[in-house]
Amino acid sequence: MSYTVTALKWRPQRFDEVVGQEHITTTLKNAIEKGRIAHAYIFAGPRGVGKTTTARILAKRLNCLNPQGGEPCNECEMCKMFQSGQTMDVIEIDGASNRRIDEIRTLRESVKYAPTSGKYKIYIIDEVHMLTTESFNALLKTLEEPPEHTVFIFATTDIHKVPLTIISRCQRFDFRRIELSEIKKQLAKISKTEGIEIDDESLTIIAKKADGALRDAQSLFDQVISYCGTKITADEVRKMLNLIDEDIYFGVSKAVLEKDFRIAYETVQTLYENGWNFIDFVMGLIEHFRNIMALAVTGSSKFIEASESTKLKYESLKKNFSEADLLRILTFLTRLLSDIKIAQNQKLTIEIGLSKLIGLEKSSSISELIEALRSGKIPVPEARPEKKKSERKLEIKESPPLQDKEKGEPFHARETQGPIQEMNGVLTFQEIEKKWKEFVKEINSKKFVVGSRLYLSKPLELKDGVLEISIREKSDINFLEQKIDFILQSFEEFYGGKVKLKFSAKENSSQEVEEEQLTQENIETIDSTDEKNPFVKAIIENLGAREVK
Repeated sequence: MSYTVTALKWRPQRFDEVVGQEHITTTLKNAIEKGRIAHAYIFAGPRGVGKTTTARILAKRLNCLNPQGGEPCNECEMCKMFQSGQTMDVIEIDGASNRRIDEIRTLRESVKYAPTSGKYKIYIIDEVHMLTTESFNALLKTLEEPPEHTVFIFATTDIHKVPLTIISRCQRFDFRRIELSEIKKQLAKISKTEGIEIDDESLTIIAKKADGALRDAQSLFDQVISYCGTKITADEVRKMLNLIDEDIYFGVSKAVLEKDFRIAYETVQTLYENGWNFIDFVMGLIEHFRNIMALAVTGSSKFIEASESTKLKYESLKKNFSEADLLRILTFLTRLLSDIKIAQNQKLTIEIGLSKLIGLEKSSSISELIEALRSGKIPVPEARPEKKKSERKLEIKESPPLQDKEKGEPFHARETQGPIQEMNGVLTFQEIEKKWKEFVKEINSKKFVVGSRLYLSKPLELKDGVLEISIREKSDINFLEQKIDFILQSFEEFYGGKVKLKFSAKENSSQEVEEEQLTQENIETIDSTDEKNPFVKAIIENLGAREVK
């Protein structure tokens, strides 16, 4: 007796045997029972989900001599002729190999003839999207107004390639991917009937590999039986299909928790020795942490496509990772997948990527940190010791132009932010005024370019911690404001206190008296050619000059 593959041996012969497409089979059965039979149908969906099978069952039911409601009897002469391929009233055409306009013209001519023994003449065109544009155009008129005894059933895996003019003339049914649980249930039924011993994990591996296609799952099932015999184990299935062991993924997640960098290199070496694809590994690792994320967020394992034993492993991990950490890990792995695809040395890239993944630190929310501080798990840091006056940095904030009370003219000021040390009882305005010339000379010795603009300055008033200073030239105020940090620090070191400085362009008689004397001092200073002279030194340092003797 010849061998028949599982996909053909277990091909459904009734609508209720079709797996995972109840929304379509129920509609078709109800339409047949109520006599609402369309002249054209189009079945769209991924491969191996039952499109052609449903089309064959529909064709068989339409010509069945002894129907059972919406189902064929599979016992009458017409049903037996159909199953043996002897009927002439059901014509199956492969759209990929009969795509030219000549074949469609022949079909269009044959439509005119009545069925030989059945009620309907049915045309099943598989992979209809492969027809040429001319073939579709030739079929349009016949498809829109076919003879009453003719029914067209189209099947396609790429509905987007079918012209809208064709789709609009048909009843469209969209087939969906078959769920993992449905595939496992069907394979378990086949195994029990065929006397095959197989565990749940093996069924899960085959069903996941099929990716929603029952026909692919049945083909893999035949392949596994050929390798393993009548007793199938998960390890043998992985070995036969060359799949990455799930324990490797759990080992990586454990390494992330324990910060064991050694696992990164051991894992990559295992992948390399077994010839496993690095891209498949990263995709599997993304799915692994996605499963942990789904379980941590929803608290349910129904969103995980895995065996029951594997789901228990995920249950033990969900409390060890926070949602924030899992999002960071998934984001990192997604970038790693992109890097792997373009990397010249994938092995090295994987080693570096896994090392970075294991080195990722855990993140904590603000509420968690507050709770940890309250509970004493995290010690409260001690207050920093107050810095000495010489170590303090003065933060400067520019104030808007103020108005002179007497003349109504604006003047500029700079203020120090922070606590102001009042001069009352410590340093009076008279003492500041008395030592002002010495203070200006002190600044001049440090930075001549600043001190030269303060030669004609004079303190006017100390009020509420604000020292007002008169400047002869208004143009000097902007320059002094740029050097305010240096002036304030020098003032604090010289006088031993803090103030707010306010520069104003006021003129007074005392300045006019001293102006000639100070100007003469400046001339004498400039005439000096001593290298120690601050003015000469400033020119040499800032302008790149040199002394010529």
